[in-house]
Amino acid sequence: MQVNTLEAKTNLSNLVRLIETGQESVIVIARYGKPVVKMTAYQEKPVSKRIGVAKGKLKTPKDLDKHNDEIAELFGGTL
Repeated sequence: MQVNTLEAKTNLSNLVRLIETGQESVIVIARYGKPVVKMTAYQEKPVSKRIGVAKGKLKTPKDLDKHNDEIAELFGGTL
């Protein structure tokens, strides 16, 4: 459905109700016949809990720190 800006201002509550009830999935607001705004229903994004997402899925090699002294030396420091 496409409406002009004057119609959108005059009937905003009705347009919102059309989206809210699912009678319209998209309403386009046009200025001088050119589409400028697309109204759709607001959808919450699921909250991602990134911390701990890979817990228990990765294994650390036992010799991970084996070369720490060499690496520190390369960067001019000591551990």
